[in-house]
Amino acid sequence: MLTIYAVSDSIGETAEQVAKATARQFNEKIIVKRVTYIKNFESAEEFLSKIECNKDIMIINTIVLVDVREFLIERCVEKGIAIINILGPAINTASRILNKIPEYKPGAVRNMDDTYDKKIEAMEFAMQYDDSKDHKGVKLADVVLIGLSRTSKTPLCMYLANKGIKALNIPLMPEIPLPEEIFEIDSKKIIGLTIDPIRLMEIRKHRMDKFSRIISPDLQYANGERVLDELEYADRIMKRLRCKVIDVTNRAIEDTALLIMESIGYGGVKDY
Repeated sequence: MLTIYAVSDSIGETAEQVAKATARQFNEKIIVKRVTYIKNFESAEEFLSKIECNKDIMIINTIVLVDVREFLIERCVEKGIAIINILGPAINTASRILNKIPEYKPGAVRNMDDTYDKKIEAMEFAMQYDDSKDHKGVKLADVVLIGLSRTSKTPLCMYLANKGIKALNIPLMPEIPLPEEIFEIDSKKIIGLTIDPIRLMEIRKHRMDKFSRIISPDLQYANGERVLDELEYADRIMKRLRCKVIDVTNRAIEDTALLIMESIGYGGVKDY
């Protein structure tokens, strides 16, 4: 059984993500262990002294401190431990192109993203205002998603939140009036989600089958006529709001999110 150590001179998130991504490529049990704050020779030596070199192990590290990184690599070579550094080559290449000496700051992978707190705030926002739990968030949102049930509103909000975007979703149902707040914001902040009726019926039927024990068989949730009525209602609402409409039929969450980000002018590129 292989053990991958994700070693870093900071909190080790990047190294661990790469290690887990590596492990997922194999249909084998692979253990990933995160090792943090290896900032000097002593901590590197202490780490190596605690691992069993006679087992199948490898090290993925994101140490940027050159002397510590080289020391760890040298000691691993001596011990016959496979090790790879995923930041060194990238930093060296950028340094060569820019003709600049890097600062070699531990934790820069995390610190360079100064929207970290914003992402957390956006995640909390998405959960707080999911499915119109509170209409006060409409005017605070970066984008408001509207659409019928099962048009991926909530997953999209969570995906956008991970980009630091405060996204709120409002389900469209003929029996429930829209909050007045939605008519008081810029229509450019509103995105309508539509879907092919056949595909929507399939999704809803699957949903009903999954929860057949607790859902009444008389529910018209996946009924063809009901679905068409809902789609017509949604279409009228979106035209009234004059918002951008995206067809999510057979479209991946990532693709839809990209279209939303482009629509609201979020480029996703940051100068550091």
